[in-house]
Amino acid sequence: MTLSIEEVRKIAQLARIELTPEELARHAETMSAVLDYMNILNEVDTTGVEPTFQVTGLENVYRDDEVVECKLRDRLLKQMPEVEMEELVVPGVFD
Repeated sequence: MTLSIEEVRKIAQLARIELTPEELARHAETMSAVLDYMNILNEVDTTGVEPTFQVTGLENVYRDDEVVECKLRDRLLKQMPEVEMEELVVPGVFD
């Protein structure tokens, strides 16, 4: 699969990176090579092969959630620049 310069430019825009014309050409070539290699892997017959999700044998360790009273709460709230109804007020992220 060969990527065009325009496709690489769009990917760079989505990644918020600026590329020179030389970099665009080089990345079009290298990204195309990677995608060609992935196409080769797609041809491998995996019939009967079980999916491998984890190979180390490690398992998640869970614990019960327990409510613990914070003894520093009042001291921490006093240090905050703005508190309302005993909660920290932060600037909005979205308009």
